[in-house]
Amino acid sequence: MALKEKSRLVIVESPAKAKTINKILGKDYFVKASVGHILDLPKKELGVDTENGFKPTYVTIPGKEKTIEDLKEAAKKASVVYLAPDPDREGEAIAWHIAEVIAVNGKKTNLQKVYRITFNEITEKAVKEAIEKPSEIDLNKVNAQQARRVLDRLVGYRLSPFLWKKVQRGLSAGRVQSVSVRLIVDREREIEAFVSQEYWSLIGLFDGQIPPVFNARLFKYEGETVIERSAKGNKFLITNEAKAKEIRELLEKSTYKIKSVEKKDKKRTPLPPFITSTLQQEASRRLRFTAKRTMMVAQKLYEGIELGQKGSVGLITYMRTDSTRIAAEAVEWARQYISERFGKEFLPKTPHKFKVKSSAQEAHEAIRPTYSEYTPETIKTYLKPEQFALYELIWNRFIASQMAQALLEQTTFDIEDAKALAIFRASGTIIKFKGFLALYDETVEKNDDEEDAGILPDLQQGAPVELKELTPNQHFTQPPPRYTEATLVKTLEEKGIGRPSTYAAILSTIEERKYVEKTDGKFKPTELGSVVNDLLVERFPRLLNVKFTAEMENDLDKIEEGQVVWTDVMNEFYPSFSKELEKASEDQERVKPVDKPTDVICEKCQSPMVLKWGRHGRFLACSAYPDCKNTKQPAEDAEDSGKVRPVETETNEICEKCGSPMVIKVGRYGRFLACSKYPDCKNMKPIPTGLKCPLDGGDVVERKTKKGKLFYGCSNYPDCNFATWQKPVMQECPDCGTPFLLEKKDKNGNTILYCQNKGCKYKKEV
Repeated sequence: MALKEKSRLVIVESPAKAKTINKILGKDYFVKASVGHILDLPKKELGVDTENGFKPTYVTIPGKEKTIEDLKEAAKKASVVYLAPDPDREGEAIAWHIAEVIAVNGKKTNLQKVYRITFNEITEKAVKEAIEKPSEIDLNKVNAQQARRVLDRLVGYRLSPFLWKKVQRGLSAGRVQSVSVRLIVDREREIEAFVSQEYWSLIGLFDGQIPPVFNARLFKYEGETVIERSAKGNKFLITNEAKAKEIRELLEKSTYKIKSVEKKDKKRTPLPPFITSTLQQEASRRLRFTAKRTMMVAQKLYEGIELGQKGSVGLITYMRTDSTRIAAEAVEWARQYISERFGKEFLPKTPHKFKVKSSAQEAHEAIRPTYSEYTPETIKTYLKPEQFALYELIWNRFIASQMAQALLEQTTFDIEDAKALAIFRASGTIIKFKGFLALYDETVEKNDDEEDAGILPDLQQGAPVELKELTPNQHFTQPPPRYTEATLVKTLEEKGIGRPSTYAAILSTIEERKYVEKTDGKFKPTELGSVVNDLLVERFPRLLNVKFTAEMENDLDKIEEGQVVWTDVMNEFYPSFSKELEKASEDQERVKPVDKPTDVICEKCQSPMVLKWGRHGRFLACSAYPDCKNTKQPAEDAEDSGKVRPVETETNEICEKCGSPMVIKVGRYGRFLACSKYPDCKNMKPIPTGLKCPLDGGDVVERKTKKGKLFYGCSNYPDCNFATWQKPVMQECPDCGTPFLLEKKDKNGNTILYCQNKGCKYKKEV
């Protein structure tokens, strides 16, 4: 569609967002997309003048030349330009750069009317209100983003060459990513140093002549608490099997009665609606989504989904937020929905209000649905499975946050033997009124020695009970668990490391850089990660300090609030960092990861093979090198023991033959999907990428050649011969509309996305 003279131009950063907004504003407006940032620091040089106020040099991002020309031409014809990138620091920086490039001879446009507009949801009401109340670009936000970008550039471009010199080429370091790796390394060393304690519990099965029979745990013996946990440490009375059996023999001979009955009514208040960190945590726990996948799906829901004749609709509010605030109109429609679906008894007298953190963006809202009429079930047919799962999670959490409290009755029995040697304790909980639990249940982790008796019989104080059975159970104290994506995000948030918009990037970066790997969904440092971490902690203790990183985040917040000048933060940080780097670089000694022996035998010379680290990650190499130069890729879960075995990874795929979950296995020719019920069900198939073949619409799947080289092809082979060596990425080409891009590594190890269409020159580094 051609842009008419004197049109009102709206510029956003996403084509999907442009489509949704264009539908809202209609023919009087023309909406264009910058497709993210258009300017950035140069790739092959520092781009920051450290001698002159840390002035950054911004250059056009390769591939964005045509986009910039289109924006300039559109702005020349427009009577008004509205800059509408996302309402955060990155969005403000994008708006600022767009304003700079569309300037004509130093002026904004022909009529010099360039405004900044922001909205937290892409709805007709929010977008039109923003148009009616435009503002100026917030330079404090711009400076906060600029400060972060310059900080990260100074650290990354100064530290990475240091690592190349000391460890190996191709490595990278980052101000926040390196601290995140440190958390994982420190946790792994806590686990390695942990000394497990043995302890025992005794569980009695009691009958009070009124059903049901119930379990009770030995709580005290001879006046001492059997299991006592506290912040200062654990205390266990029964530490071996002999002691447990001795106590059991004594107590089995005794008679028992109810010493006390305590009944308490407890109210449980619903959790607040999601913010970025809690959404990532809950999507990880419930949906097994990575933080990166969660944010990609949420971005689509925010920007707009095609809902048949209704066109593109933005289904959720902005997904990068740390505010739990809810707009009054959203509270109103949520309360009406609750009343109609669940009944008035599920509606609290006054709406729940949740405490907002002092650091939260005041203008932002929590993550919530934008429209009351689009319930998850009514639009399920328009959503991909992952979109439906995340939307339903957001919907349920938001609606539940405005529902009535749950009313629970907790009953506790203390049971005493005739000789007053022992007290058994039974606790049971009855839900008297579900309240919000009717929609959104909460999961609570318990220790393995905790017992919940469930429903207890209606017994009174002094009532006799019969001990039917007494079972000793052995336990061992457990080390602190490895971080999952959910717990690492929670820790980063608690410690003030990073901000909502950075969590997903942090987690994906440290894994892509091979500094950490996942074992059973938990982060574990690689040998390379541990070596790099130890070197950086030794040479740059301040930079790798968690508290220092959190203070730096606070400084960035102060820049955004206008309390601090961004160059002052640079002047305080850079001189000392530069001196530390200079001193560390004087040492000529190299550090390298230790080769790990394995039980794999070299097929060429029969020598054992060892795990090594290279520029592109782990590989198996013959221990007889240089006499034998055989190398190959290991299976994905090389164990500490040195054994290299295939791993089974759970998926959301369902076996079409028996309905069981499918798992990813590693075979002779690489990864494949197999039924988890093998050998009862022997169904197997290639792993789909989620993309459709451009030739015949079949699934694009992973395959391997007979020599073990990975490629991607159509599932309908040999009827369809589509194939590519490069990994397809579920992202539409912004220039030509090809349904997916391809991913490759350049000679420096950087990830490049490019279009497979021969007539298109789109290319982007990520």
